[in-house]
Amino acid sequence: MITARTTNVVKEFNDVYEQQYAVALFNSVRFEIEGGGGTQSQLLHRKDPLAGRSIFSGSLFQYLEENRKWRNRFVAVPNNYSINLYESKTAHERGLHPKVTISCAGYKALTSLEEYTELINTSLPGIKAKMSSNPFIKCATQFPLILWHPYARHHYFCVMTEKEQKKWHAVLQDCVRHCNNGLPEDNTVQTPAFTDAVRHYRQVKGHHGTWDMMCGGPPQILANLVMETLHPELRDVIGPRLKGKMQQRQRNWMLISDAVYRQVLSQTTTHYEATVEVCESHRAQLDARLRTDMDQIITSKEHVSGKIRALVLPKAEQLLRTNIQPYISSILEALMEPTSRGFSEVREVFFKEVVEISKSSFNGGGKIKMGDLMERLSMLAFHPVKMQSCYEKVEQLNLEGLQQRFDVSSPSVFISRAQILMREQMDNAVYTFEQLLQQSLEAQRDDDMCKTMQRCQDRVLKKYDYDSSTVRKKFFREALLQIIIPYMLQQLSPSCSPELPRFKELIFEDFSRFLLVENIFEEVVLQSVTKDIMMAVKEAAVQRRHNLYRDSIVLTNSDPNLHLLGETPPVDWATKFGDDGPESSIGGGTEGGSSSRRRRQVVSMIQLDGVPLAYESCLEVPGIPKSPDSVNEIRDLINPKLEVTLPVSEENQSSMTNGTEPTTGLINMEDGLQEEVSHVTTMVEEVPRKSPRDKISPQTILQELVGSKKQEVPKALQEESFSIQSEFCIIPFSWSYQQLTQ
Repeated sequence: MITARTTNVVKEFNDVYEQQYAVALFNSVRFEIEGGGGTQSQLLHRKDPLAGRSIFSGSLFQYLEENRKWRNRFVAVPNNYSINLYESKTAHERGLHPKVTISCAGYKALTSLEEYTELINTSLPGIKAKMSSNPFIKCATQFPLILWHPYARHHYFCVMTEKEQKKWHAVLQDCVRHCNNGLPEDNTVQTPAFTDAVRHYRQVKGHHGTWDMMCGGPPQILANLVMETLHPELRDVIGPRLKGKMQQRQRNWMLISDAVYRQVLSQTTTHYEATVEVCESHRAQLDARLRTDMDQIITSKEHVSGKIRALVLPKAEQLLRTNIQPYISSILEALMEPTSRGFSEVREVFFKEVVEISKSSFNGGGKIKMGDLMERLSMLAFHPVKMQSCYEKVEQLNLEGLQQRFDVSSPSVFISRAQILMREQMDNAVYTFEQLLQQSLEAQRDDDMCKTMQRCQDRVLKKYDYDSSTVRKKFFREALLQIIIPYMLQQLSPSCSPELPRFKELIFEDFSRFLLVENIFEEVVLQSVTKDIMMAVKEAAVQRRHNLYRDSIVLTNSDPNLHLLGETPPVDWATKFGDDGPESSIGGGTEGGSSSRRRRQVVSMIQLDGVPLAYESCLEVPGIPKSPDSVNEIRDLINPKLEVTLPVSEENQSSMTNGTEPTTGLINMEDGLQEEVSHVTTMVEEVPRKSPRDKISPQTILQELVGSKKQEVPKALQEESFSIQSEFCIIPFSWSYQQLTQ
């Protein structure tokens, strides 16, 4: 039964795929001949950022269903984001095959048994588990991690602390996010042919709108397509025959479902590979015909499009006026707010990381430390823990009230896409910063590293703001089309589809493989609503809502010299800074090798104290002592409009030595702080120190600065690592304060 159902579905799909393959080839060749393109990116793009990298490795507890026991497992996540489980760390280092490999496409990462119980309650009709009764599994700790899939096997893990749970959850979510990212866009024929074939196949079956299981590779998506109808049928047949207690019946059904899914996936893999091989064997012949008759094919398509437009446009415009136009602005606003907050957080995270590196350089951290920090910065976009605050902003996206009207199953499709775009923009910003810094260091000595890094950072942030606006506007337009077009097709198809076959007579038989009336009908519907969507997004940009820019605000090719840097190889910061000077030889070759191995992993690990067995957590190895809340606390402590720039010149330094009042810099203060400027300046010169290079505790200065406000100095500023040198007298980070308040 399973094989027969899979064969029938795949056969129907293959017929649609072969039709869409010829259409996709026509569009690809036409684009190649006619050319075209969108706005040029201001930031550089790294081609293969994860080459030679691994994402993460660490240890946790896994639940084994065979003997219902928990076992310690070593986890390694390579750059393809699969999860490999090993018996031990030694087995991984020896290159042995993993005991289990999990492809996270279609999975959901959970952190509570309550949430998991709600999901498995839908697995069998009429069976509802309660948390008060015997739990489905007995977790070894209070901090579970569960990978749930509607068809495949579930995986159960746990860790020792809540902090670990959050970090592991971020890693698992990143694996799911990456595997659900969709098909590669660089394949301009197979990818659009497959996605269009899936969409047409589901529309024929009456399924319009977004689909949550459009994730993984083509064989996995095909298996999900088969299971969409096969799974409920098998459940209705097998479910009533299951025996035993409630949890046992649920467990047996999940094992059956996983066995069926693996069988279906094996068959869809074989069928899809055969179908692609057949289509690719005809590609050269079709390509030659297209290039010979391209002009005639385009003319024929325009003629047919005009006829179909005359039929469809009056109905489409009526539908737009009554059911769509009133909701476009509300849909756009629901998309813009959380997405823009997420992109703003990406900017903030990048800024803070560069500030930390600059602070380390200013405090004399050493070249080895500088190289290590730059290596970490280069992989910032792929660090799931550091990027988690950005991703959480977008997860607040809510289309409640619009999902039922426009047949949107859930906003998860748009959330995942926005998060992937945020990761790409972060990596573009980091890569551009690396190239600019490398160019600046080659052009001049790195005596004033802080100023050099600040100049590079300013250039990158300006380019990021423009690219962020461009990427978000494109995302908003595509999301609106994904929401609106399926709804329009669902409403228009009953009256328009019966009329479409007569337009086939207008297409020459030689061109019929490249021109399908169903595709032309969809293009006409898309064109009817595109103008309204473009105007809505343009209006938001003109009004500068959510920091969107107009398309004409920055010229393309505004920085042509920068794009020449994109052809240079990535900078090896470990070699550039780590191998210079005597510091690089400390610890011998073994220590250096260990450091190199750590740098090749995006998320590092440490030994967790207090755990009785060999157990590595996913806690990050701290590079320099950080005060993560210091920036926000200082913003609250000092008036946001305060600007202080007091570099100590030779004149001021001699004034401090002689006890006279030094020259002050530009100071703008409000809320009663103006009268305290002279007092603070006097106080600074009175701070006892043994030499001009002696470090001053910032808490002393800030306590005087805000004394009239009766506020306490933040604890984060009381750490030794947050000390300042005499070059900056009042605000320890005054060199970057203007950028910080932007």
